[in-house]
Parts: sequence; C-alpha cells; structure tokens
Amino acid sequence: MNPLRKYTRHGACVLLIACLAPMASRAGDDAMKVRAIVDATIRPLMSQHDIPGMAVGVMLDGQAYVLNYGLASREHRTPVVNATLFEIGSVSKTLTVTLATYAQAIGKLSLSDHPGRYVPALKGRSIDQATLLHLGTYTAGGLPLQFPDDVANTNDGAIAYLSSWKAYARAGTEREYSNPSLGLLGYATGIAMRDGFARSMETQLLPRLGMDHTYVHVPAAAMADYAWGEHDGKAVRAGSGPFDEEAYGIKTTAGDMLRFMKDNMDPSGLEPAMRRAAKATHTGYFRAGDLVQGLGWEQYPWPLSRELLLGGNSAEMIEHPNAVIPIATPTSAAPHLFDKTGSTGGFGAYVAFIPSSRLGIVMLANKNYPIPARVEAAYAILDKLAAGQRQVP
Repeated sequence: MNPLRKYTRHGACVLLIACLAPMASRAGDDAMKVRAIVDATIRPLMSQHDIPGMAVGVMLDGQAYVLNYGLASREHRTPVVNATLFEIGSVSKTLTVTLATYAQAIGKLSLSDHPGRYVPALKGRSIDQATLLHLGTYTAGGLPLQFPDDVANTNDGAIAYLSSWKAYARAGTEREYSNPSLGLLGYATGIAMRDGFARSMETQLLPRLGMDHTYVHVPAAAMADYAWGEHDGKAVRAGSGPFDEEAYGIKTTAGDMLRFMKDNMDPSGLEPAMRRAAKATHTGYFRAGDLVQGLGWEQYPWPLSRELLLGGNSAEMIEHPNAVIPIATPTSAAPHLFDKTGSTGGFGAYVAFIPSSRLGIVMLANKNYPIPARVEAAYAILDKLAAGQRQVP
C-alpha cells in the first residue's frame, strides 16, 4: 500500500482549511473596513440633515454589503432592516430605460421609433419629431422638468399636454432633464409590451433581474416593510401624478438595488435579451460639458474629481437646458462612473458604480435631503474604498 494514499484525504482537508482560512479572514477584514468607512460618513450626514433612516449598499470587488441606520418610521420607532422598502424617485428611470431596451431586444420596439407610433394622439405633433432615444436622453427639444400644475393628474392629462406642447429646440441639440420626457418613454414602452408599464415592469423585467423585493405597487403583504418618508416633520409617501409610475414610481431595498448594480457591472450572467438590454443602457449618446448622457444613467470618465461629479449633479444641470454634442460613435468600453440621483417628497436616493473597478454604492434615505450632500458622501466613501483597492498587493 502506498503510504501517501492513506493520508491523501486528510492532507487535502488540511490544505483546504489552510487555504480557506485566509479567505475568511480577508472577507471579515473587508466587512469591517466597509463598515468603518461608511459609518464615518453616513452617521454625520444623518445627524446634519436630521435623516430618520438610511440603508447603504456597497459593492466592493464584487462582494455586496448592506448597512442599515436609524428608523424606517419615527412615529412607530421601526428600525431600518434589510427588507425595508424605500422610494427611489428618479433612480426609477434606470429601470424604466432597461424595460425599454429589453423591449427593443425582444423586438417589441426600436429606440429610433417616434412616440406617435405607440401613442396615436401624438402622431404628427411637435413631440413626434423626437425619437424614443431622445426621450430617454432628455433631448426631445425642451420638455420641462415637471408637468405644469394645471395638467390633469392622470396619464391622459399628460398625453393631452404633450399633444399641444411645442418644441423650442431641435431634437438632439439640448439636454433638459425632464420627468415628462422619460415618463413618455416608459408609457410608450408599456404600450409596446402590450401589458402596460407597471405590469410589464413587475411581471417581466424585475423577475428577470432577480429583484424580488422591488415594486411599482407595493402589495399588501409588503406594506409593513414600506418606510415612511419625512417632509416638514410629517410622515409622507409619494402621491399619484402624470407618468408617476414611469418616472419615479419604484420602491425597493438596498439589497435589490445592489443586485441590479451587479448585473449592470457584469451582465454576463443574464439571459441574452436582458444582457443586451443592460449593455444598451451604458452607451453614451450626448455630451453636456463633462457629463455624458446615456439612457437613464449619467456617465463620467473614471477616475474623476469630486468637483466634476458635483458639477454634473448641480442645479444648473438638473433645472436648466444645456447644449449637447452628439457622440458620433457611441461606446461603453472606456472606464466610467455611472450615477443617478432620485427624490420624492419624503425620500432621497443616490446610486453610483464603476464597473471596471467592481465598486459601487447605493444610498437610500427616508428624507429628501440636498443632492450635493448625497454626492459628496458617496464620493468620499468610494474614494476611500478605491484607495484601499489600490493598496492591495
């Protein structure tokens, strides 16, 4: 008998344990590092802006971490936990455009189509000079940030307004951030999918992304997990409005948003049509100063300065028109940071990630606090985590 064979299994086990021990130690060290870095930024942020609760998700080297802070409801003293649902406001747009690119991937629509193809009331109107791509990049010709106050609080009211709206710029020449613009893209996509926007999102897109705790309409069974936002000291949640579902209607958890982020960083595990859909949202189509506008996501070359990121998320970029330069050969190959802010009356969200570094952050809060504060906090955390990555031998 070979004396080595007698000890082969035992030796393999010892070797396996010896190999796994450093890995477990490294994972524990990373978790402690993430906690220390996030705590140092988020706790003062919450104190400064009197934020009741936050859920922060971090992706570091492909590993997900969720950290919960404070209260989902001040009145009921309910803590934020992994299942807590937050309104994410306009971060919803990143899912809306993914539904649109998925519809394109399965042959239901083309982003080169005009909205009148799906909404007959808009056929031949000023808005019909734009394409669905223009709607998804806020370059339709001057659609406003919000619908005017006198627009009826329904999707029919939105269509009536858009049928009489007049463009003041040629499509593709100016970027003007707009809920009506992205909302119309989502509305047209729901028609193209033949099931309406909300049902298409909840039964076709979200399940394919594994986002099991994400909703347009929160079901009764999940209402206990739905955080209360805060505005002027009162507990609030988002009300209804024209294109509200399409433009800012998603409620989700930090964990589900991390899952969505991971699929955006590396779509290779998705089914082919979903993989094409995710990749399509990463293409940059227009440049406005330092910001590159894709479908939903906004992009910046990585690495970048704090000032550049703040500038791209400034009031000047959000509230005013900015001339754009079309990107002649759209590409998503170079290292970029992708980000998106979102707000409702009582909630504030921010998401940013760098696929090439396998690094990202999700910040969900049940208070609408200033956007520059979100961006500064996220940048500080990402910068420290990226520095740690560079130091690893």
